[in-house]
Amino acid sequence: MRNSEFRRIYDTGVRLPGPLFVAFIKPRAEGECARLGLTVPRAVGGSVDRSRIKRRLREAFRMRRDRFGAYDIVLNPRKAVLTAEFAEIERALERVAAKIQERVKA
Repeated sequence: MRNSEFRRIYDTGVRLPGPLFVAFIKPRAEGECARLGLTVPRAVGGSVDRSRIKRRLREAFRMRRDRFGAYDIVLNPRKAVLTAEFAEIERALERVAAKIQERVKA
């Protein structure tokens, strides 16, 4: 995603706060797959920590991509994600997917 796409999602998307990250979601055109964007600030940790966070979040997303439907999702991790077990990250992403499913049904 480009910077302008991140800005559009932040400005017009829905904010879903959680203990490990804040998710911003915005629907895409029907038939398109979900996309993930990550914004990991320096306040979360050094470059090694930030890269590790990104790898873990991408992998958890990859394993559940079909549950997100046609949405753009931007995640802003919190410091708590550094010490979280991978299963916790998976559960947090499942909650985001459940919120998306609720919105689709409504």
